[in-house]
Amino acid sequence: MKSFAFLFLPLLIALGALQGGESPVLEIKNKSSFQMEGNGRNPFWPIGFKPTAQMLNRRADNAGPDVPLSAFLLTSITLDQGTRFAIINGRIIQEGQEFSLQSGSQNYQIKLKSIADGRVILTCRDQEIIVPPRRK
Repeated sequence: MKSFAFLFLPLLIALGALQGGESPVLEIKNKSSFQMEGNGRNPFWPIGFKPTAQMLNRRADNAGPDVPLSAFLLTSITLDQGTRFAIINGRIIQEGQEFSLQSGSQNYQIKLKSIADGRVILTCRDQEIIVPPRRK
């Protein structure tokens, strides 16, 4: 008996809507819009989210092209008492050490500025690059 009522009730509602005539027209009073200005927070990010891979202190356009973040593959970080190592592009690099990187036709001199838990900070020509770990 209960199943009959569940089937019959939606049918009655649908028939009533068809015979009821014209439905009222809904008017939108205020349309919402969004304008992203400056370096504000992206509204589609979750609250408290901070992007881990970002470029800081961008140089002037005449200083040459930026190093692409995809040129770095950080696979491991070792934090020992006083000694910190990271494996970047298959090389073991210590804090403060400099290394060269060839990306396309460009050759960059990169310095490993600091190693933290979950990221390394590299510098190249007054530009800081925060690199999170990732796998191949």
